[in-house]
Amino acid sequence: MPLTRVSLRRGKPAAYHKAILEGLYRAMRETFDVPEGDRFMTVSEHDEGDFVYGADYLGIKRSDDLVIIQLTVSNTRPVAQKQKLYRRIVELLAESPGLRPEDIFINLVEVLPENWSFGHGEAQYVR
Repeated sequence: MPLTRVSLRRGKPAAYHKAILEGLYRAMRETFDVPEGDRFMTVSEHDEGDFVYGADYLGIKRSDDLVIIQLTVSNTRPVAQKQKLYRRIVELLAESPGLRPEDIFINLVEVLPENWSFGHGEAQYVR
């Protein structure tokens, strides 16, 4: 579980996408107790007219290199662990592919563990 969705402007190469996904997975493994192989990630590219954002919202100067990351996770982690995840994501994505911290927008969506089915029509996290 996390289900990771990444949205960005169209035009970046596949290696750029891969670097983002690798950095996100590494950050989740290091800070969020995500097990090896628990990797469900997508990247969606958008044309200029389909990718709208507040360029100065909350005093943060964003550019057209903005990457919007949405992580859907089980609601089992404390605030401090979430903050560690956000910081580690920014550190890793600044390293590769070279994103500016201002251009990394993270949204965490928490759901109950019974809201996951990884296959076979079963709720694997229900005990």
